Amino acid sequence: METPIESMTASVPSWGAKMAFGESVTLDGREIVPAALVMFGFGGGGGSGKWPQRGTAPEGEGEGSGGGGGGYVLPIGAYVSGPNGPKFLPNPVALIIVAVQLVSAAGWALARILTAARWGR
Repeated sequence: METPIESMTASVPSWGAKMAFGESVTLDGREIVPAALVMFGFGGGGGSGKWPQRGTAPEGEGEGSGGGGGGYVLPIGAYVSGPNGPKFLPNPVALIIVAVQLVSAAGWALARILTAARWGR
């Protein structure tokens, strides 16, 4: 018998394609297909064991299991049809969100490189 986590993870590939590219819409005679960055994560675990008597707590056994998952969807833009074929138009808010992370990482790396060069490491 398939567990709930196994059945959920088996259907993830179809979720990704459906969420990454939304249903096309026609607006002013132009076809628009929204595009997004989609990420998923799942986890689970289980265990059992015995514990010895401690003070007034009796010896016992235990079992447990759990699981969970999550997802993230960031709309990055849309493909818009035109006379020369489809053209990608980015979402400026998504670009700013991504750029902040990249600029922060680049600044941190540059600071480390300059510090290492200054001290001859």
